[in-house]
Amino acid sequence: MQGALEVGTVELVIAGGKRLVGSVRAGGSKNAAIAIMAGSLLAEGDTIIENAPGARDVSAMSAVLREMGVSIRRAGPSALRVRTHRLIHHEPPYELAKTLRASSLLLGPLLARKGKASIPLPGGDSIGSRPMDLHIKGLRALGADIEVEHGYIVAKAPRLEGARVYLDFPSVGATENIMMAACLANGTSIIENAAKEPEIVDLANFLTLMGANIRGAGTDTIRVDGVDSLRGVAYSVIPDRIEAATLLAAGIITHGQVKVGSIIPTHLESVLSKFSEMGASITVGDDYVEAAMDGPIQPCDTKTLPYPGFPTDMQPQLSAVLSVASGVSVITESVFESRFFHVDELKRMGADIRLEGRSIIVEGVPGLTGARVHAGDLRTGAALILAGLAAEGETVISGAENIDRGHDDLCSKMNSLGARVKRQDSQRCVAAGEENETWVN
Repeated sequence: MQGALEVGTVELVIAGGKRLVGSVRAGGSKNAAIAIMAGSLLAEGDTIIENAPGARDVSAMSAVLREMGVSIRRAGPSALRVRTHRLIHHEPPYELAKTLRASSLLLGPLLARKGKASIPLPGGDSIGSRPMDLHIKGLRALGADIEVEHGYIVAKAPRLEGARVYLDFPSVGATENIMMAACLANGTSIIENAAKEPEIVDLANFLTLMGANIRGAGTDTIRVDGVDSLRGVAYSVIPDRIEAATLLAAGIITHGQVKVGSIIPTHLESVLSKFSEMGASITVGDDYVEAAMDGPIQPCDTKTLPYPGFPTDMQPQLSAVLSVASGVSVITESVFESRFFHVDELKRMGADIRLEGRSIIVEGVPGLTGARVHAGDLRTGAALILAGLAAEGETVISGAENIDRGHDDLCSKMNSLGARVKRQDSQRCVAAGEENETWVN
């Protein structure tokens, strides 16, 4: 798991022009892992979370939980042992929690388990507003008394009561928070217009294994019949669909052939449809996808939507690939209003992109050139890695600690496919036994 890093200290240096070929495994989903870590607070005792990635956000959530009185330690290379006690604190530490958007997922479990919670308003990537309104609306419907004061969400409820909750937007975080809280509520809760993302289903499967009574996860209506208590279990997190798609995109943008294993291909259907439209040859197996790009990358239009639509978390990466397509593409962002930091950075590398409202107009260019760019957020960083792989010359990406937030050694995985990426910091990003100032072929 990544250690603590000072912001702005990490750079990636990419030697472009290498065709990526080979096989690689996707890691566990950091978004699913963090939600499951929050859900573990609902049970007293030990929970083993397997296939937990070593992403920076997972480390941050671990630190938050430790400060609350939860015992967390590694139980293997990709497993966490989470031990919750009766006397856990109802308030996570401000300085840690405010920087982690997913700390908001502690609200529902703490309220259900402790009867009270005090959560700092969340931070994270600056890609647009992430209001807590739907979380608060849902928990109030379950009987919680909630106030927002001095930068905190303060909630109280001696015992939550089942209720019907309609979400104005299928928010993943709100769906997760309400679903977790409803597990220990008195009676039945119905969440309508619920998010359908695979991470929602994974959390529901975890909670069900713990003894919760949940039906309908993965549809727009989730029913939760409250129970008196939950027990600790061992559970394996689903693979990271965004990392898998990013690795496949690396093969496409470099006109290579990349096979990503240990994944659930159905989670990638909307992305694979676009990759096919762009001219990639896609092979789908039971637990792998292979993408090969032999000819020119074809332009395509897309719009980000809640699952099962095209994921907003792949919009910057798609922009990078389409920047070298043979024509004009239009990408419309409908989930976050400010997920466009990558536009100016890609333009530094020679991309022809303009922003019109919430749409990006991408006119493909014959090639990109290496430049010094900045990863202002996680997905911008992933997009810049893709652009750097395809660019002529050397690309230097500062702010690469933001990439670490969501990935466990993404650049080492790229290197295993033939990329030449190195880190300029004290953390590891190369094969074991190599110096981190050397290229890995």
